Amino acid sequence: MARIVMKFGGTSMAGIERIRAVAARIRREWAAGNQVAVVVSAMAGETDRLVGFCREASALYDAREYDVVVSAGEQVTSGLLAIALQAIGVPARSWLGWQLPIRTSDGHASARIADIETAGLLASMARGEVAVIPGFQGLASGERVTTLGRGGSDTSAVAMAAAMEADRCDIYTDVDGVYTTDPRIVPRARKLKKVTYEEMLELASVGAKVLQTRSVGLAMKEKVRVQVLSSFVDDDAPAADTLPGTMIVGEEEIEDMERQLITGIAHDKNEAKITLTSVPDKPGAVASIFAPLADANINVDMIVQNIAHSTGPTPSSTDVTFTVPSSDLAKSLDVLEKAKAEIEFAQIVHDTRVAKITVVGVGMRSHAGVASRMFTTLGQRGINILAITTSEIKVSVLIHEDETELAVRVLHTAYGLDAEDDGAA
Repeated sequence: MARIVMKFGGTSMAGIERIRAVAARIRREWAAGNQVAVVVSAMAGETDRLVGFCREASALYDAREYDVVVSAGEQVTSGLLAIALQAIGVPARSWLGWQLPIRTSDGHASARIADIETAGLLASMARGEVAVIPGFQGLASGERVTTLGRGGSDTSAVAMAAAMEADRCDIYTDVDGVYTTDPRIVPRARKLKKVTYEEMLELASVGAKVLQTRSVGLAMKEKVRVQVLSSFVDDDAPAADTLPGTMIVGEEEIEDMERQLITGIAHDKNEAKITLTSVPDKPGAVASIFAPLADANINVDMIVQNIAHSTGPTPSSTDVTFTVPSSDLAKSLDVLEKAKAEIEFAQIVHDTRVAKITVVGVGMRSHAGVASRMFTTLGQRGINILAITTSEIKVSVLIHEDETELAVRVLHTAYGLDAEDDGAA
């Protein structure tokens, strides 16, 4: 007997028929003798609809009341799933965030989980009941409902698995695992059996949309084994522990780590490049750029500072280039313009027609030449690199967005990631 957390996203819960299909899948795990807790998202599009109501009611809405409104989507699906389970003979009940409770910080609309009380939940599961828990929500001080931010249901599921000491957390999505790259770009992309926490964290942070970054970080911290599976499978599919999904685990669970050079290639077109020209080359100049951006909660990624030059008596100056999320471009430009007198730059140049390409793999720690192969491969295809950033297990480059698909395809081949046969797992 295993203790399992199963999480189903919005597309899996989009309508009564799909909820019934989810209930049938849960019943198979329950019938196998497993203790099962289920975390659900709102129906696809429902949270956006509720957010729209809040904005329509008032542009300056109270974040506490916003959380009351947007948390309702998960409450609906948890109740409907419990009803669907009961209808097919599975004892089930819903546990809302305040009923457990799931204690969080007071950061409404972006709360962080502090503690989950599981005594009542575990007692119920020991009696054979399936627990259905709405993701995305919790309870702050003053007994106010909170939400965890968009995509927070993945975090809810991992946190529940950690609190319950579950054997694993199965996250069901509209894909059947983690691939070496986007199969829509590279049909010969391979599905990975196992990926380390660190690799998945890097892949999620640079554009892979399979798992939410925050949930992967929590899984790594709490050592929760996470499995990515598709919820769109035949009704007679086997139990999850026999399905070929992708396991997110610690390095110790993956054999032959040194032979695993590159795990995957991610791309992200949601980047904007900003260049400040003629920034004075003096101590504190770079801090004067990035401090106000940090104060505005704008995440800066790639940074390139050109070599400073001076002509005659003119003080030396340099150009500074960096990237921010496209959604933060307007805010970034406003912050920088307001700080222009302190920064002393000449002008701002920005470009949204860029994309970030990243190769990720723990094998980089023990293999030289990964970055060189990337740069050589792109250069041979005439793809110009605008910026570079690295970590211990990744190399990212910024290129023109029109060359995204070509870059992904040639790098996938260059690192030997193509499947031997189309569709090979």
